[in-house]
Parts: sequence; structure tokens; C-alpha cells
Amino acid sequence: MTSSMNELMSRGMECLTETLGVVEAERFISLVIRERFDYTKWQREYFDKMPPGAVQAQALAYGKAHPYTGPAERL
Repeated sequence: MTSSMNELMSRGMECLTETLGVVEAERFISLVIRERFDYTKWQREYFDKMPPGAVQAQALAYGKAHPYTGPAERL
């Protein structure tokens, strides 16, 4: 595994454990693996149920409520 993959996995686990706690994060991961979870299909079903413009409105509201304050990096 490359260092960027390790970093991403570490950050993902950190997010899961902060939000769900260690036990629930482990349960979530095992559920995803056991159910042969198809993230793309799930996202399609989730977003297809939303009215037009809802995603953009939610994204804008989230951006206003959680402004980026970190150091900007030019790629």
C-alpha cells in the first residue's frame, strides 16, 4: 500500500471512530464488506430520490455553516 493510501485509510478510520465510536465503526466496516456494498449504486439510489437542486442547496448550506479555514495549497 502506498503512503497516500495509508493516509487515506487512517483519515477514514479517524472520521468513522470520531463519529460512530470504535465498536460501531468496526460494525459498519464489517457490514459493508459482508453485504458486498456497491457505493455507486447506493449513491445513485440516494440522489435519484432527491428533488432537483437539493444537492446544490445542501452543499451551499454546508459550505456556509462549515467554512474552510485551513491553509490553501495550489496544486
